[in-house]
Amino acid sequence: MKDVIVGLGEALWDCLPEGKQLGGAPANFAYHVHQFGHKACTVSAVGKDELGDEALALLDKKGIACTIARVDYPTGTVQVDLDDNGVPCYEIKEDVAWDNIPFTPALKELAQHSKAVSFGSLAQRSFVSRTTINKFLDAMPEGDDVLKIFDINLRQHFYSREVIEESLEKCNVLKINDEELVVISRMFEYPGIDLEDKCLALMERFHLKMLVLTCGTNGSYVFTDGVISFQETPKIEVADTVGAGDSFSATFCAAILAGKSVADAHKLAVEVSAYVCTQKGAMPLLPEKFTDQLK
Repeated sequence: MKDVIVGLGEALWDCLPEGKQLGGAPANFAYHVHQFGHKACTVSAVGKDELGDEALALLDKKGIACTIARVDYPTGTVQVDLDDNGVPCYEIKEDVAWDNIPFTPALKELAQHSKAVSFGSLAQRSFVSRTTINKFLDAMPEGDDVLKIFDINLRQHFYSREVIEESLEKCNVLKINDEELVVISRMFEYPGIDLEDKCLALMERFHLKMLVLTCGTNGSYVFTDGVISFQETPKIEVADTVGAGDSFSATFCAAILAGKSVADAHKLAVEVSAYVCTQKGAMPLLPEKFTDQLK
């Protein structure tokens, strides 16, 4: 495979009130990129168990290529409870398969042929997967047309300043939400400046090509060198918000690589993520009115 877009990190089962759904930010990302016609690949690990068998079978059914190791740890699960507004609260099981993603020659070759990757902080909670993620990033081609997207995705206590700083130094695109921005701005001692200045300070400090900031119902921003794009959040009937941020990242990435402007890519990402919020689970089929825009 050449010119692949990779979702790298956790692949797991979200255990929702109505039953389990395959999820994990990297798997969600790869699924939506695939829907826009790009070559996408999920990189993770599952256990040698029934849940691992089901995960691989479902990824195959959805047509998503994957480099997923079978390891001697249980397949990851997350207990997801939804509040009255459909916003999820997560209980993430530890010492599971995706904490132990091995770096293999095949994975190195995939990295060398990747034109974009999305990775987060969660899968770096363990030494093994953190090492694999960093080796993958180091093996990728260099250049402005290669996107290394750090979708920061802070969960529970599974992050540290060391992991965040190293990831920011290796990425060229940061995706973050307003709550995470507060945490990171305190971490890097930007507490007294406004939202825009915090984002611009992070861009300058870590030499970022783009910074994507989502603010829930208050809209979203894309900061680039000298240009700021803003989009309002559509008013919708929310089913749940599981995977909405991943669909935003995937759509934005797919659109940029398809040659769309930042403003057009941003607009499409907002529309797709709003649609995903109206559906149950993280991997709904997208209507052609969205996917046809990148053909």
